[in-house]
Amino acid sequence: MTTDVVEMLKEPRMIKICAPMVRYSKLQFRTLVRRYGCDICFTPMILADSFVQSSKARDNEFTTHEKDQPLIVQFAAKTVNDFVDASEMVAPYCNGVDLNCGCPQRWAMQEGYGADLLRKPELVKDLVYQVRNRIPRPFTVSAKIRLLKDIRQTITLCQTLEKADASFLTIHARTPEMRNEPIDLDKLKLLRDHVQLPLVANGDAKSLESAESLFKESGCEGVMSARGILTNPALFSGHSATPLACVQDWLDITSTVPIEFQCFHHHLVFMLEKILPRTERLLFNSLQNKSSVLEFLDSYYNIKPNASDSMELTRCNFSASRVRCKEKYINCWEDDSSTNFLGCIFNTDL
Repeated sequence: MTTDVVEMLKEPRMIKICAPMVRYSKLQFRTLVRRYGCDICFTPMILADSFVQSSKARDNEFTTHEKDQPLIVQFAAKTVNDFVDASEMVAPYCNGVDLNCGCPQRWAMQEGYGADLLRKPELVKDLVYQVRNRIPRPFTVSAKIRLLKDIRQTITLCQTLEKADASFLTIHARTPEMRNEPIDLDKLKLLRDHVQLPLVANGDAKSLESAESLFKESGCEGVMSARGILTNPALFSGHSATPLACVQDWLDITSTVPIEFQCFHHHLVFMLEKILPRTERLLFNSLQNKSSVLEFLDSYYNIKPNASDSMELTRCNFSASRVRCKEKYINCWEDDSSTNFLGCIFNTDL
């Protein structure tokens, strides 16, 4: 793929980005938000070691098609070999990779992933540097971080990543300890003053107006939305709530590229949150199968899936030389239920 994400970030406009959300920013949702003004999409966070070592992990965690670009694949990694190998495997099918240095979930930090990497700047530098040296531009190598309590340490980390030749950085302007508090805009602006790399601002972009305000006030080149775009996939096109046309698009897309019921339903629960009256919303949220969901939408909104053009998925031929199978990881993928190795992970880094 030849799209140059760095050149996009140099454009004199707000670059609109869909965040990496475990379970939720999969191909079907990326296809949807691209119809409503989203410029760049991230995949869900993928564990690099499992991706390298298990074909079942790859089949479950990475799906794309030729129109799914610009696309950034985000990995959780803590060793250079895993990050390099996983990056080389996906490089023919995406525009860049991103290192997750921001996930605050306890399991991730205990395993040495996500925000735990904020305490290991030299390791983060090496992870980025080694991938950058292996895959030529315009392929991008970036990192998504959270703020450290000491802003000077955050500035130093960003400058370290600059020296490692990172392509850009995404800044979730909260510390790992923060949850629903407002983002720290002052610290984000201070980072912008001390870092030369293109920056993407993440946090509190819940409408087009708030995204544009964050873009102007922070001085960042792009704005990433997570919870806001999950609730309203048409956010970047200026809609204040999910339009029914967007719900229709979701039904059409998922009838062409099927998705497991739980994810299909959860997306609709988010989309209808602001437009369904409370009684009907409680009923809809309790539905247990796809036929009942489709029946509800048909009777309440007169919406049903329409036959659409087929979407040919890209056949990914991952290099066998990069696959280092180990029995303990393969076993994790023998169960297709919602409690498998990655399927049980929900992202709270929104």
